[in-house]
Amino acid sequence: MHWRKLNGEPIRVPIAQQVEDAILHETALGNRLKVCIGTDSQVYGNDIEFATVIVFLREGRGGFMYIASQTLRQRMGLKERLLHEVTLSIQVAYSICDLLDRYRVDLEVHADINTNPGFKSNTALSEAMGYILSMGFVFKAKPDSFASTSCANKVV
Repeated sequence: MHWRKLNGEPIRVPIAQQVEDAILHETALGNRLKVCIGTDSQVYGNDIEFATVIVFLREGRGGFMYIASQTLRQRMGLKERLLHEVTLSIQVAYSICDLLDRYRVDLEVHADINTNPGFKSNTALSEAMGYILSMGFVFKAKPDSFASTSCANKVV
């Protein structure tokens, strides 16, 4: 994955190093952090574009995020696409969770899945929730999954 900042500036170091540098910088400023990871996707003809975000929340002081995009040229049903989003988020969470544990930074994995059975995305809720929880992460779905439903959605 190629990571960038919201302003488009590429991140030229491994994402784990960038995350650690951000944690050290923000804690030196006295900020308490929480990290939320989420992915959203959009279908454009035969292509599916995925955007995964790492959102840093500064308690009471806003936040910032890092973004990675990926395009797949294949057809997927809705449930398969939603579970692929969850897989991308889990891969990122897993790659930095030891680092976050070391610095005692809370982590949540957000899924762009509705908890209301009246919505089509609800068909993937039980699998997504089980996948995320079985990996040991805190799970959030709509309406509480802002990392995927708002942040990633804006850049996909």
